[in-house]
Amino acid sequence: MTAQIHAGAPPAPHWLDREATVAKPGFNRWLVPPAALAIHLCIGMAYGFSVFWLPLSQSLGIAKSVACPAGAGLLTALFTTSCDWKVADLGWMYTLFFVLLGSSAALWGGWLERAGPRKAGLVAAFCWAGGLLIGAAGVYWHQLWLLWLGPGVIGGIGLGLGYISPVSTLIKWFPDRRGMATGMAIMGFGGGAMIGSPLAALLMNHFKTPDSVGVWQTFVVLGGVYFLYMLGGALGYRVPPHGWRPEGWTPPATRNRMISSGNVHLRDAHKTPQFWLIWLVLCLNVSAGIGVIGMASPMLQEIFGGALIGKPELGFAALDASQKGAIAVIAAGFAGLLSLFNIAGRFLWASSSDHFGRKATYFIFFGLGIALYAAAPTLAHSGDRALFVLAFGIILSMYGGGFATVPAYLADIFGTAYVGAIHGRLLTAWSTAGIVGPVVVNYIREFNKAAGVPADRLYDATLYILAGFLVVGLICNALVRPVNPKYLMPEDESEKLATAQAIPSGPIGGYGIGGGAFDIKAALAWGAVGVPLAWGVWQTLQKALAIFQ
Repeated sequence: MTAQIHAGAPPAPHWLDREATVAKPGFNRWLVPPAALAIHLCIGMAYGFSVFWLPLSQSLGIAKSVACPAGAGLLTALFTTSCDWKVADLGWMYTLFFVLLGSSAALWGGWLERAGPRKAGLVAAFCWAGGLLIGAAGVYWHQLWLLWLGPGVIGGIGLGLGYISPVSTLIKWFPDRRGMATGMAIMGFGGGAMIGSPLAALLMNHFKTPDSVGVWQTFVVLGGVYFLYMLGGALGYRVPPHGWRPEGWTPPATRNRMISSGNVHLRDAHKTPQFWLIWLVLCLNVSAGIGVIGMASPMLQEIFGGALIGKPELGFAALDASQKGAIAVIAAGFAGLLSLFNIAGRFLWASSSDHFGRKATYFIFFGLGIALYAAAPTLAHSGDRALFVLAFGIILSMYGGGFATVPAYLADIFGTAYVGAIHGRLLTAWSTAGIVGPVVVNYIREFNKAAGVPADRLYDATLYILAGFLVVGLICNALVRPVNPKYLMPEDESEKLATAQAIPSGPIGGYGIGGGAFDIKAALAWGAVGVPLAWGVWQTLQKALAIFQ
């Protein structure tokens, strides 16, 4: 290095600044995905928060809920200390999670690109863990508004920042495997509940006493564990030097016309039709999938009824309380199995998109999804549980795959300069889908039930409508074209985005594929996230086996 320190030289970057996270020669790029996974596995517990609803609804009565006075409204529930909360009131935390995830990602995505992933990951850790600690106080003092504020609002902001923190960085580290890189990280969000839900159940049982359901203590422990894991992930983030590429790899000479050779500025991305078409593609894919997630347990119970416990002659309505309890356990295994497909799909489909292309991959999602949704009622009425479960497993794999593939799709269309921030804005599609999907599914089910439709046919119309969602999504995907060159940034403006580096740019050895190796340090990092994930998979598989017994 020939640069000399002199009186006018800029000060050394603070350890949280983006400049301080630039990788030094010899850094192994395979250390970055486990750092991202460490954060995503923690915030992914948002999917598993329903494990707390029943205990929280009995936090005063312990064995049985203490009912509020007749006519007590939501305002009473927010501040009461004399009666228990309803599950419906607690469930607003789940809504807040995903509304705040999308909105915070959209609001602060641009800041993340400037500040870097380390600072964003650290803020996410404080918000998610801090939100759980505020929630613990809310349980201890029996104040519902603190639960909404803590895990719901503050935790939801942490979800948004934590979710998008690694996207841009991973795409830049793996220009040769964009889909695989984002799939590795984003599969963690789907896997967080597999670890967090059984862990939370174990902790609540440990802390439970005659005077406590053990939830506030569980929040404190989870908050501490999650903060340490997320801190480790944030500190593990590194960004590549400007102009770096994997050793031995060069961009293909014949480029796919769907992959942009330039960059679209954040201020211009939403002005393009491509942004809104991909927004609709994600929204429609997620609306259909999240609707299935929300109705998975009751759907299996009501469609197959007594067949789940070896009594096919008994419909759901004919089962007694103990039999309904038995099939509820089996249905929980079905929900868990779907989560496994969700996780696997995030990695497998996103990795496959590196070979098929992003647009073609979404064509598979929509084409295969339409066929499976349309066939699901027939599979249900045939009584073939194995095919029914397999069909919905594939559907959920494509739901997860849609999340993991869309960052690479955006990078292809808009370039990598602002992909993290653009992805953040696109996640408002998730927030919208989180409302549309469940509302459509739940209201149609209630309408059919009120009309006297048999339990095993309550979901037929719903599944056909979800297939219709995917038809519209397929059309939107077909309309995606390369972005108009007028939206591409001039080359001189792109160059200004390069951060001043203390090391030379260009190929540097020891980064993994094509040069370095999957060394012991990378193996330890992967073990730190892989062991908890494997435990969660094992817990889920044990419960899922009950479906086929």
